[in-house]
Amino acid sequence: MTLDEKIYQYARKLPYSLQEELFDFIQYLLIKAEQQEKQEWASLSLSSAMRDMADEPDLYSVSDIRLDFA
Repeated sequence: MTLDEKIYQYARKLPYSLQEELFDFIQYLLIKAEQQEKQEWASLSLSSAMRDMADEPDLYSVSDIRLDFA
């Protein structure tokens, strides 16, 4: 018996109100997994974008910064 079949068999044994609660929990887990995947992709994208930037020459120095408070 596969895992999804086992889950189905156990879920069928629950009272209807607990089946609804189980369904809500499953939806929560799906949203959580989706958010985690988005976070992982965002982190990967940022690390890919930043890769090798430390090796690039500086285009400006501190002396190039000009502050005008007028």
